[in-house]
Amino acid sequence: MVRLEELNDDVNENNVKKTSGSQPEDGDLEDLYDRAVARGGFSDKSFDEALSDLSKTPLFMTSLDDAGNEDNVVLEALKAFQYEGTRSEAAQNFKEQGNECVQERKWSDAKEFYTKGIAVLTNKVDEVKWDKPEDPVEEDKRSTLLLEQLHSNRARCNLELKNYRSTTLDCSSVLKINPHNVKAHYRSASALFALDKVYEALDVCYRGLKLDQDNQVMKVLLEKIQKRSRVKEEQDRKRKDELDRKRREKLTLVAAIRARNITVRFSRKGAPEMADAELRLVPDPLSPESTLEFPTMFLYPTHNQSDFIKAFSEKDAIYQHLSYMLPLPWDAKGEYKVSTVECYMDTISGGMVKLGKKVSLLEILSNDKVEVLDGMVRIYVVPPGGQWLQEVKRKRNK
Repeated sequence: MVRLEELNDDVNENNVKKTSGSQPEDGDLEDLYDRAVARGGFSDKSFDEALSDLSKTPLFMTSLDDAGNEDNVVLEALKAFQYEGTRSEAAQNFKEQGNECVQERKWSDAKEFYTKGIAVLTNKVDEVKWDKPEDPVEEDKRSTLLLEQLHSNRARCNLELKNYRSTTLDCSSVLKINPHNVKAHYRSASALFALDKVYEALDVCYRGLKLDQDNQVMKVLLEKIQKRSRVKEEQDRKRKDELDRKRREKLTLVAAIRARNITVRFSRKGAPEMADAELRLVPDPLSPESTLEFPTMFLYPTHNQSDFIKAFSEKDAIYQHLSYMLPLPWDAKGEYKVSTVECYMDTISGGMVKLGKKVSLLEILSNDKVEVLDGMVRIYVVPPGGQWLQEVKRKRNK
């Protein structure tokens, strides 16, 4: 027998006498290796092949299917144990294991056990591998009851794990088996409430209370749902009123534009991004007698510059806006003056029309020649002389 000795910290291990169980000298290791090779003690298999062989040993197996067709008494015993008993007995075992996890609040583990129990009862592929029940009718009744319980218990786990959609699906499976299951009603209503599906939650909760009018837990849940329902009803009412107001404002705006004989057209590109600027009636958008305001772009094509006016009133004239915009900071030559600049707009027919700077915007837009494109007025402002206009005509006539 090998004798073990405890070494003190100050002992030199090299001076300790080796016992019969100590390591051999280097020469002994070489002899040991030579003898092992001589008797075939080392395999020429790769690491993956060796690992595959090891996985067929029951102690190291990760699946009962890893053993192939080789004879293995222990393995056959394990496979037999996998299908030991009837389906309901196996499902009952999984349910009990899940219940133990629930007591420890291990919701994910419990869910897995319940899922396995459900799989045992619903998977008909391995029917021949299970023990035949003595009373098939009683086995069917027990399996049905277990399936209801497993789905109900898994619904609780999903609810605790905040898997609300899965909770409703499990509860639906329960109620297909037993429409009078109060717990399924409660858990389904709780999940729907968590998803803010208030009206559906109310419906399920009412159905549950019809089955058990004295269920205090259900009553507490109903109060919460009703409170949220009142909030949602108020939100829905405000949303509906807002949509109705916007609809009436739009109809009023269209009527006001038509009454003024203004042409408005929207292209396929749609209106450009203008933040909160929009064609509107002020001060009362519900009164066609209010004043129209147009987002307007002043374009300086000869210098590739522009200015944006958020609200150009129909009563204003062009010179009123030019008077505070001119002179322009980039106009080094002083070409842009209120008294001398020329203003133009595109016509509906594709030409150009010169605008009077002292004429109101309403008079300009209601003359049947121009249009408001995509909700914005576009006015070209150019230095006097007509060179720009001639260049535009030349390009458009090509």
